[in-house]
Amino acid sequence: MEQSSSVGARTTVATYDNYRDAERAVDFLSDREFPVERAAIVGSGLKTVEQIAGRLTTARAALAGAGQGAVTGLFFGLLIGFFFTIEEGFFGILLYGLVAGALFGATFGAVGQAMQRGRRDFASIQSMQAATYELQVDHEVSAKAKQLLVELD
Repeated sequence: MEQSSSVGARTTVATYDNYRDAERAVDFLSDREFPVERAAIVGSGLKTVEQIAGRLTTARAALAGAGQGAVTGLFFGLLIGFFFTIEEGFFGILLYGLVAGALFGATFGAVGQAMQRGRRDFASIQSMQAATYELQVDHEVSAKAKQLLVELD
């Protein structure tokens, strides 16, 4: 699918308080065969929201690191096991990768958290949120979009 590098004049045809309603409007237009490739959802009044997931201790960081390391080690163990014939056998390589990955991951997780020296003792998830979401379409098709959206409400 080819898209032009420049966007022409756009017109706001609707404003919504949440993304889900804006998404629903675009889906509605799509169902009525409106050329949705000429539409955009534009968030205004953006803010960063950091949801605190919980306290992060060195032990928790080590545990999380061990889990991530185990998955990485298992992945590399699978790769080595598939492509090389080794005396320990396929499952021996998987076990070695799992254990080695968990140990390295736990070590790096614990050391990384300890190096923070209490500065950030919590885990969090960041997201962007907008105050409003505008549904904008190319000016040439804005009348058609407005006409169709009347049916949505």
